[in-house]
Amino acid sequence: QVHLVESGGGLVQPGGSLRLSCAASGSIFSINDMGWYRQAPGKERELVATITSGGSTNYADSVKGRFTISRDYAKNTVYLQMNSLKPEDTAVYYCNADLLDSRTKVSRDYWGQGTQVTVSS
Repeated sequence: QVHLVESGGGLVQPGGSLRLSCAASGSIFSINDMGWYRQAPGKERELVATITSGGSTNYADSVKGRFTISRDYAKNTVYLQMNSLKPEDTAVYYCNADLLDSRTKVSRDYWGQGTQVTVSS
């Protein structure tokens, strides 16, 4: 089995910062892309940022210049540094990994359980 476990969410004031972490564990042969998505109440899940196995990154326009995605390949962990947070960043943030399961030999998307980020004064 494969597990993605997120941490680092919480309550922060506008203009503040948070760092999210997501560690993948289990029967992992290899990981391709990893990323972060978010879902606000009453809205669809949307892409925040992704990072490829080669380190190329992609960001939603709404977070460019404020958020930074990074990855520790040895630890199978992806991070999201969020600066200059705004109330509209409030959402549940989900980690995603496209990986090859060493047990099933199947490559597919896996999701974490989500972590709440609330930006409010």
